[in-house]
Amino acid sequence: MSINSFVCPICGNNDIHSIGYLNGKPYCRRCISFCGEEVEHKPSYPKKAPIYLEYELSPEQKELSNKLVENYKKEIDSLVFAVCGSGKTEICLNIIKYAINCGDKVAFALPRRDVAIELHNRLREIFKYNKVVCLYGGHTKDKEGDIVVLTTHQLYRYKNYFSLIILDEIDAFPFKDDPTLHSMFYQSLCGNYVMMSATPSKEVIDHFHGDNKDILRLEVRFHRHPLPIPKIVKRNKLFQYLYLIRKIKDYKKNNKPVFVFAPTINLCEKIYRVISLFVKGGNYVHSKRNCRSEIIEEFRNHLYSYLVTTSVLERGVTVKNLQVIICQTDHKIYEKGTLIQIAGRVGRKADAPGGEVIYLCEKVTLDIKESIAEIKKNNEALDNG
Repeated sequence: MSINSFVCPICGNNDIHSIGYLNGKPYCRRCISFCGEEVEHKPSYPKKAPIYLEYELSPEQKELSNKLVENYKKEIDSLVFAVCGSGKTEICLNIIKYAINCGDKVAFALPRRDVAIELHNRLREIFKYNKVVCLYGGHTKDKEGDIVVLTTHQLYRYKNYFSLIILDEIDAFPFKDDPTLHSMFYQSLCGNYVMMSATPSKEVIDHFHGDNKDILRLEVRFHRHPLPIPKIVKRNKLFQYLYLIRKIKDYKKNNKPVFVFAPTINLCEKIYRVISLFVKGGNYVHSKRNCRSEIIEEFRNHLYSYLVTTSVLERGVTVKNLQVIICQTDHKIYEKGTLIQIAGRVGRKADAPGGEVIYLCEKVTLDIKESIAEIKKNNEALDNG
Protein backbone atom coordinates (compact mmCIF):
# COMPACT_ATOMS: atom_id res chain seq x y z
CA MET A 1 0.00 0.00 0.00
CA SER A 2 1.30 3.45 -0.91
CA ILE A 3 1.76 5.85 1.99
CA ASN A 4 -0.18 8.38 -0.09
CA SER A 5 -3.27 6.14 -0.07
CA PHE A 6 -3.15 5.06 3.58
CA VAL A 7 -6.04 6.17 5.80
CA CYS A 8 -5.78 5.26 9.49
CA PRO A 9 -8.73 3.01 10.43
CA ILE A 10 -8.74 4.37 14.00
CA CYS A 11 -8.57 8.15 13.61
CA GLY A 12 -8.99 8.73 9.87
CA ASN A 13 -5.57 10.36 9.49
CA ASN A 14 -4.21 10.50 5.93
CA ASP A 15 -1.50 13.14 6.42
CA ILE A 16 1.71 11.67 4.97
CA HIS A 17 3.75 13.60 7.55
CA SER A 18 1.99 11.66 10.35
CA ILE A 19 2.34 8.21 8.77
CA GLY A 20 5.33 5.89 9.12
CA TYR A 21 6.35 2.41 8.04
CA LEU A 22 7.16 -0.64 10.16
CA ASN A 23 8.15 -3.93 8.51
CA GLY A 24 6.91 -2.58 5.21
CA LYS A 25 3.46 -1.64 6.54
CA PRO A 26 2.16 1.89 7.17
CA TYR A 27 1.08 2.99 10.64
CA CYS A 28 -0.36 6.18 12.09
CA ARG A 29 1.87 8.26 14.35
CA ARG A 30 -1.07 10.35 15.57
CA CYS A 31 -2.88 7.60 17.40
CA ILE A 32 -0.21 4.91 17.91
CA SER A 33 -0.51 5.49 21.65
CA PHE A 34 -4.18 4.49 21.50
CA CYS A 35 -3.90 0.73 21.63
CA GLY A 36 -6.09 -1.86 23.27
CA GLU A 37 -8.86 -4.27 22.59
CA GLU A 38 -11.88 -2.99 20.71
CA VAL A 39 -15.10 -3.47 22.67
CA GLU A 40 -17.28 -6.12 21.06
CA HIS A 41 -20.66 -4.83 19.92
CA LYS A 42 -23.05 -7.17 21.71
CA PRO A 43 -26.84 -6.97 21.29
CA SER A 44 -28.56 -4.76 23.85
CA TYR A 45 -32.17 -4.83 24.98
CA PRO A 46 -34.68 -2.26 26.23
CA LYS A 47 -34.37 -1.55 29.95
CA LYS A 48 -36.13 0.62 32.46
CA ALA A 49 -34.18 3.69 33.52
CA PRO A 50 -35.95 5.53 36.34
CA ILE A 51 -34.54 8.97 37.12
CA TYR A 52 -33.95 9.96 40.75
CA LEU A 53 -33.64 13.73 41.20
CA GLU A 54 -34.25 15.61 44.44
CA TYR A 55 -35.41 18.71 42.59
CA GLU A 56 -37.61 19.72 39.67
CA LEU A 57 -36.23 20.98 36.38
CA SER A 58 -36.92 24.61 35.55
CA PRO A 59 -39.46 25.33 32.80
CA GLU A 60 -36.60 26.22 30.44
CA GLN A 61 -34.77 22.98 31.23
CA LYS A 62 -37.93 20.92 30.69
CA GLU A 63 -38.53 22.54 27.31
CA LEU A 64 -35.02 21.76 26.07
CA SER A 65 -35.12 18.29 27.59
CA ASN A 66 -38.28 17.44 25.66
CA LYS A 67 -36.84 18.93 22.48
CA LEU A 68 -33.73 16.74 22.75
CA VAL A 69 -35.89 13.61 22.94
CA GLU A 70 -37.94 14.72 19.94
CA ASN A 71 -34.78 15.42 17.93
CA TYR A 72 -33.39 12.01 18.80
CA LYS A 73 -36.58 10.33 17.64
CA LYS A 74 -36.27 12.22 14.32
CA GLU A 75 -32.52 11.37 14.02
CA ILE A 76 -31.53 15.03 14.37
CA ASP A 77 -28.21 15.97 15.99
CA SER A 78 -28.41 18.73 18.62
CA LEU A 79 -26.18 21.47 19.96
CA VAL A 80 -27.08 22.60 23.48
CA PHE A 81 -25.77 26.18 23.61
CA ALA A 82 -26.32 27.05 27.27
CA VAL A 83 -24.76 29.44 29.76
CA CYS A 84 -22.55 28.16 32.58
CA GLY A 85 -24.69 26.91 35.43
CA SER A 86 -27.80 26.33 33.31
CA GLY A 87 -27.88 22.62 34.18
CA LYS A 88 -26.83 20.98 30.91
CA THR A 89 -26.47 17.56 32.54
CA GLU A 90 -30.04 17.67 33.85
CA ILE A 91 -31.30 18.65 30.40
CA CYS A 92 -29.85 15.40 29.02
CA LEU A 93 -31.39 13.00 31.56
CA ASN A 94 -34.58 12.32 29.60
CA ILE A 95 -32.80 11.60 26.33
CA ILE A 96 -30.56 9.15 28.17
CA LYS A 97 -33.61 7.51 29.73
CA TYR A 98 -35.37 7.30 26.35
CA ALA A 99 -32.32 5.74 24.66
CA ILE A 100 -31.90 3.11 27.40
CA ASN A 101 -35.61 2.32 27.21
CA CYS A 102 -35.12 1.69 23.48
CA GLY A 103 -32.16 -0.60 24.10
CA ASP A 104 -29.67 1.87 22.62
CA LYS A 105 -26.06 2.12 23.75
CA VAL A 106 -25.33 5.47 25.42
CA ALA A 107 -22.08 7.36 26.00
CA PHE A 108 -21.43 10.61 27.85
CA ALA A 109 -18.02 11.89 26.76
CA LEU A 110 -15.92 14.74 28.14
CA PRO A 111 -12.38 15.89 27.40
CA ARG A 112 -11.12 15.87 31.01
CA ARG A 113 -10.69 13.05 33.51
CA ASP A 114 -11.67 15.01 36.64
CA VAL A 115 -14.97 16.10 35.12
CA ALA A 116 -15.68 12.56 33.87
CA ILE A 117 -15.19 11.19 37.39
CA GLU A 118 -17.51 13.79 38.89
CA LEU A 119 -20.18 13.19 36.23
CA HIS A 120 -19.95 9.41 36.75
CA ASN A 121 -20.65 9.85 40.45
CA ARG A 122 -23.65 12.09 39.71
CA LEU A 123 -25.18 9.75 37.12
CA ARG A 124 -24.81 6.76 39.44
CA GLU A 125 -27.00 8.59 41.95
CA ILE A 126 -29.53 9.67 39.32
CA PHE A 127 -29.78 6.29 37.52
CA LYS A 128 -29.63 4.11 40.63
CA TYR A 129 -30.85 0.92 38.97
CA ASN A 130 -28.73 1.12 35.83
CA LYS A 131 -25.09 0.26 35.31
CA VAL A 132 -22.98 3.39 34.89
CA VAL A 133 -19.29 2.81 34.12
CA CYS A 134 -16.42 5.27 33.80
CA LEU A 135 -13.34 5.07 31.57
CA TYR A 136 -10.25 7.27 31.55
CA GLY A 137 -6.51 6.77 31.34
CA GLY A 138 -5.48 4.04 33.80
CA HIS A 139 -9.10 3.17 34.62
CA THR A 140 -10.49 1.00 31.83
CA LYS A 141 -11.34 -2.37 33.40
CA ASP A 142 -15.14 -2.20 33.05
CA LYS A 143 -16.02 -1.05 29.55
CA GLU A 144 -19.72 -1.92 29.18
CA GLY A 145 -22.76 -0.44 30.88
CA ASP A 146 -26.15 1.13 30.33
CA ILE A 147 -24.33 4.47 30.40
CA VAL A 148 -20.62 4.74 29.56
CA VAL A 149 -19.00 7.92 30.94
CA LEU A 150 -15.58 8.39 29.40
CA THR A 151 -12.92 10.82 28.32
CA THR A 152 -12.89 11.49 24.59
CA HIS A 153 -9.59 9.60 24.21
CA GLN A 154 -11.33 6.37 25.23
CA LEU A 155 -13.78 6.50 22.30
CA TYR A 156 -11.21 4.71 20.14
CA ARG A 157 -12.26 1.45 21.84
CA TYR A 158 -15.85 1.67 20.56
CA LYS A 159 -15.97 1.47 16.78
CA ASN A 160 -19.47 2.06 15.34
CA TYR A 161 -20.84 1.32 18.82
CA PHE A 162 -22.98 4.06 20.40
CA SER A 163 -26.48 4.98 19.24
CA LEU A 164 -26.33 8.13 21.37
CA ILE A 165 -23.24 10.11 22.31
CA ILE A 166 -23.54 13.19 24.50
CA LEU A 167 -20.35 15.22 24.21
CA ASP A 168 -19.90 18.02 26.72
CA GLU A 169 -17.24 20.76 26.73
CA ILE A 170 -16.64 20.57 23.00
CA ASP A 171 -14.58 23.77 23.17
CA ALA A 172 -12.21 22.44 25.85
CA PHE A 173 -8.65 21.13 25.57
CA PRO A 174 -7.73 18.53 24.40
CA PHE A 175 -10.81 17.83 22.24
CA LYS A 176 -10.84 21.30 20.74
CA ASP A 177 -8.91 21.47 17.45
CA ASP A 178 -7.69 17.86 17.75
CA PRO A 179 -8.53 16.05 14.47
CA THR A 180 -7.64 12.66 15.95
CA LEU A 181 -10.18 12.95 18.75
CA HIS A 182 -12.80 14.31 16.35
CA SER A 183 -12.32 11.27 14.09
CA MET A 184 -12.57 8.88 17.03
CA PHE A 185 -15.81 10.54 18.08
CA TYR A 186 -17.47 10.03 14.71
CA GLN A 187 -16.12 6.49 14.26
CA SER A 188 -17.60 5.40 17.60
CA LEU A 189 -21.05 6.66 16.57
CA CYS A 190 -23.75 4.61 14.87
CA GLY A 191 -26.67 6.92 15.63
CA ASN A 192 -27.01 10.54 16.73
CA TYR A 193 -25.27 12.92 19.07
CA VAL A 194 -25.75 15.86 21.39
CA MET A 195 -22.94 18.40 21.73
CA MET A 196 -22.91 20.92 24.57
CA SER A 197 -21.06 24.13 25.30
CA ALA A 198 -21.45 27.51 26.93
CA THR A 199 -18.94 29.00 24.49
CA PRO A 200 -19.14 27.20 21.12
CA SER A 201 -17.01 28.49 18.27
CA LYS A 202 -18.42 30.06 15.10
CA GLU A 203 -17.39 26.91 13.21
CA VAL A 204 -19.46 24.72 15.54
CA ILE A 205 -22.49 26.99 15.28
CA ASP A 206 -22.19 27.04 11.48
CA HIS A 207 -21.99 23.23 11.47
CA PHE A 208 -25.30 22.96 13.33
CA HIS A 209 -27.03 25.15 10.77
CA GLY A 210 -26.77 22.20 8.37
CA ASP A 211 -29.30 19.50 7.50
CA ASN A 212 -30.63 17.30 10.33
CA LYS A 213 -29.05 19.63 12.88
CA ASP A 214 -30.61 21.81 15.56
CA ILE A 215 -29.36 24.45 18.01
CA LEU A 216 -31.09 24.60 21.41
CA ARG A 217 -30.28 27.74 23.37
CA LEU A 218 -30.59 28.35 27.09
CA GLU A 219 -29.55 31.82 28.22
CA VAL A 220 -30.50 31.62 31.91
CA ARG A 221 -29.16 29.65 34.82
CA PHE A 222 -31.48 27.05 36.30
CA HIS A 223 -32.08 29.17 39.43
CA ARG A 224 -32.75 32.28 37.28
CA HIS A 225 -30.15 34.41 39.05
CA PRO A 226 -27.64 36.38 36.95
CA LEU A 227 -24.06 35.35 36.37
CA PRO A 228 -21.68 37.37 38.57
CA ILE A 229 -20.08 40.24 36.66
CA PRO A 230 -16.27 39.99 37.01
CA LYS A 231 -14.48 42.83 38.75
CA ILE A 232 -11.24 44.10 37.25
CA VAL A 233 -8.46 44.78 39.77
CA LYS A 234 -5.30 46.25 38.23
CA ARG A 235 -2.04 45.68 40.10
CA ASN A 236 1.54 45.03 39.07
CA LYS A 237 2.76 41.50 39.70
CA LEU A 238 4.28 42.20 43.11
CA PHE A 239 1.16 43.91 44.43
CA GLN A 240 -0.98 41.11 43.01
CA TYR A 241 0.50 38.85 45.71
CA LEU A 242 -0.31 41.37 48.42
CA TYR A 243 -3.86 41.71 47.13
CA LEU A 244 -4.29 37.92 47.04
CA ILE A 245 -3.13 37.47 50.61
CA ARG A 246 -5.49 40.18 51.90
CA LYS A 247 -8.44 38.95 49.87
CA ILE A 248 -8.02 35.26 50.80
CA LYS A 249 -7.75 36.17 54.47
CA ASP A 250 -11.03 38.08 54.13
CA TYR A 251 -12.76 35.14 52.40
CA LYS A 252 -11.47 32.73 55.02
CA LYS A 253 -12.75 34.95 57.83
CA ASN A 254 -16.22 34.88 56.24
CA ASN A 255 -16.16 31.12 55.51
CA LYS A 256 -16.13 31.61 51.74
CA PRO A 257 -14.12 29.00 49.81
CA VAL A 258 -12.05 30.35 46.92
CA PHE A 259 -10.34 29.12 43.76
CA VAL A 260 -7.25 31.08 42.77
CA PHE A 261 -6.52 30.45 39.08
CA ALA A 262 -2.99 30.66 37.70
CA PRO A 263 -2.08 30.52 33.99
CA THR A 264 0.74 27.94 34.25
CA ILE A 265 1.83 25.05 36.47
CA ASN A 266 4.97 26.89 37.59
CA LEU A 267 2.98 29.97 38.57
CA CYS A 268 0.39 27.81 40.32
CA GLU A 269 3.05 26.33 42.59
CA LYS A 270 4.82 29.66 43.08
CA ILE A 271 1.61 31.49 44.01
CA TYR A 272 0.70 28.76 46.48
CA ARG A 273 4.16 28.86 48.10
CA VAL A 274 3.90 32.60 48.64
CA ILE A 275 0.29 32.62 49.87
CA SER A 276 0.81 29.65 52.19
CA LEU A 277 3.47 31.62 54.10
CA PHE A 278 0.76 34.06 55.19
CA VAL A 279 -2.52 32.11 54.94
CA LYS A 280 -2.72 28.52 56.17
CA GLY A 281 -5.38 26.01 55.24
CA GLY A 282 -4.90 25.89 51.48
CA ASN A 283 -3.57 23.59 48.78
CA TYR A 284 -2.90 23.53 45.04
CA VAL A 285 -3.79 21.33 42.04
CA HIS A 286 -2.78 21.08 38.40
CA SER A 287 -2.72 18.46 35.66
CA LYS A 288 0.55 16.88 36.83
CA ARG A 289 -0.47 16.48 40.47
CA ASN A 290 -1.52 12.86 40.86
CA CYS A 291 -3.54 13.33 44.04
CA ARG A 292 -5.68 16.19 42.74
CA SER A 293 -8.95 14.22 42.91
CA GLU A 294 -8.40 13.62 46.62
CA ILE A 295 -7.45 17.27 47.20
CA ILE A 296 -10.56 18.51 45.39
CA GLU A 297 -12.74 16.20 47.48
CA GLU A 298 -11.05 17.43 50.68
CA PHE A 299 -11.73 21.00 49.56
CA ARG A 300 -15.42 20.13 49.13
CA ASN A 301 -15.40 18.76 52.67
CA HIS A 302 -14.01 22.09 53.98
CA LEU A 303 -10.54 20.75 54.85
CA TYR A 304 -9.09 23.66 52.85
CA SER A 305 -10.32 27.23 52.56
CA TYR A 306 -8.60 27.92 49.24
CA LEU A 307 -7.14 26.10 46.23
CA VAL A 308 -4.61 27.51 43.79
CA THR A 309 -5.27 25.85 40.46
CA THR A 310 -4.60 25.89 36.75
CA SER A 311 -7.35 25.54 34.16
CA VAL A 312 -7.99 21.91 35.26
CA LEU A 313 -10.80 23.31 37.45
CA GLU A 314 -12.27 25.77 34.94
CA ARG A 315 -15.15 23.39 34.12
CA GLY A 316 -17.50 20.87 35.64
CA VAL A 317 -16.79 21.55 39.31
CA THR A 318 -19.57 22.84 41.57
CA VAL A 319 -18.79 24.14 45.06
CA LYS A 320 -21.34 26.01 47.15
CA ASN A 321 -20.57 29.68 47.88
CA LEU A 322 -17.37 29.58 45.81
CA GLN A 323 -15.41 32.76 45.03
CA VAL A 324 -12.91 33.05 42.16
CA ILE A 325 -9.76 35.10 41.63
CA ILE A 326 -7.93 34.83 38.30
CA CYS A 327 -4.27 35.82 38.61
CA GLN A 328 -2.56 37.45 35.64
CA THR A 329 -5.83 37.54 33.73
CA ASP A 330 -3.99 39.38 30.95
CA HIS A 331 -1.97 36.19 30.21
CA LYS A 332 -2.46 34.88 26.66
CA ILE A 333 -3.94 31.58 27.92
CA TYR A 334 -7.04 33.41 29.15
CA GLU A 335 -9.16 33.71 26.02
CA LYS A 336 -12.74 35.00 26.22
CA GLY A 337 -14.30 31.52 26.39
CA THR A 338 -11.90 30.39 29.10
CA LEU A 339 -12.67 33.43 31.25
CA ILE A 340 -16.42 32.90 30.87
CA GLN A 341 -16.07 29.25 31.88
CA ILE A 342 -14.02 30.15 34.96
CA ALA A 343 -16.47 32.89 35.95
CA GLY A 344 -19.21 30.26 35.61
CA ARG A 345 -17.82 28.39 38.64
CA VAL A 346 -19.39 31.03 40.89
CA GLY A 347 -23.01 31.09 42.03
CA ARG A 348 -24.00 27.64 40.77
CA LYS A 349 -26.19 26.72 43.75
CA ALA A 350 -29.78 27.93 44.12
CA ASP A 351 -29.23 28.66 47.81
CA ALA A 352 -25.97 30.51 47.09
CA PRO A 353 -26.39 32.14 43.65
CA GLY A 354 -23.99 35.05 44.22
CA GLY A 355 -20.27 35.49 44.68
CA GLU A 356 -17.24 37.36 43.41
CA VAL A 357 -15.20 36.85 40.25
CA ILE A 358 -12.04 38.97 40.26
CA TYR A 359 -9.80 39.58 37.23
CA LEU A 360 -6.38 40.41 38.72
CA CYS A 361 -4.18 41.89 36.00
CA GLU A 362 -1.70 44.57 34.94
CA LYS A 363 -3.59 45.55 31.80
CA VAL A 364 -7.08 45.03 30.41
CA THR A 365 -7.01 42.81 27.32
CA LEU A 366 -9.62 42.47 24.58
CA ASP A 367 -10.54 39.01 25.92
CA ILE A 368 -11.18 40.50 29.36
CA LYS A 369 -13.47 43.14 27.87
CA GLU A 370 -15.31 40.68 25.61
CA SER A 371 -15.85 38.12 28.39
CA ILE A 372 -17.45 40.76 30.63
CA ALA A 373 -19.58 42.03 27.73
CA GLU A 374 -20.86 38.51 26.99
CA ILE A 375 -21.73 37.83 30.62
CA LYS A 376 -23.64 41.11 30.75
CA LYS A 377 -25.45 40.17 27.52
CA ASN A 378 -26.52 36.83 29.00
CA ASN A 379 -27.79 38.59 32.10
CA GLU A 380 -29.82 40.97 29.94
CA ALA A 381 -31.52 37.93 28.38
CA LEU A 382 -32.57 36.92 31.91
CA ASP A 383 -33.97 40.39 32.60
CA ASN A 384 -35.87 40.42 29.31
CA GLY A 385 -37.29 36.96 30.05
